[in-house]
Amino acid sequence: MTTKKYQTEQENFWAGSFGNEYMERNRDPLLVSSNIHLFSEIIACTKDVHSIFEVGANIGLNIDALNQLCPEKTTSSLELNTEAFSTLKNKCTGEAYQGSVLDLNPSELPTFDFTFTKGVLIHIHPDKLPLVYEKLYQLSSKYLCIIEYYNPTPVEVEYRGFRNKLFKRDFAGEILTAYQDLKLVNYGFKYHKDNNFPIGDVTWFLLKK
Repeated sequence: MTTKKYQTEQENFWAGSFGNEYMERNRDPLLVSSNIHLFSEIIACTKDVHSIFEVGANIGLNIDALNQLCPEKTTSSLELNTEAFSTLKNKCTGEAYQGSVLDLNPSELPTFDFTFTKGVLIHIHPDKLPLVYEKLYQLSSKYLCIIEYYNPTPVEVEYRGFRNKLFKRDFAGEILTAYQDLKLVNYGFKYHKDNNFPIGDVTWFLLKK
């Protein structure tokens, strides 16, 4: 159950019982192999990355993949849900932080060569996105990677029978517009019916300072 009152209904939703149920639904080890395939494409587009930070890591399936793919890199993360964090904290080779990105003070953390979100911005209240973009920008010293559901215009989608819990838009495009020193390095798409490495229909965008 939620032990803290967060700023938005979306945060409280994910900190509570639904977030716990999500965690249990996503313990499939096959997801790790798909994530390894995904991140192998993304990391191949980078250079001199030594530290990685994930915002909204849940139980750490992306961290698992990155630890296997590039064990020489330090992995750190942030997670809101208490139950998920109890699993995640044992996987990071760097630091694991518990809490909401909305409450995070980037000045209290180091910067990271590669900062990313995967399926997190879609669950942020749209009014809070500029604040989250700013935090992601500050946390990155080199690369910022956005792995989310894409839509050219903002749209809200019903999510497992709930409203106001999932929003699609051009997150990367908005970040590129807001921060002129960021450049698009590469982008790609993953399909849920991929024959070998199925994963949700996410589009990834790699940005560089």
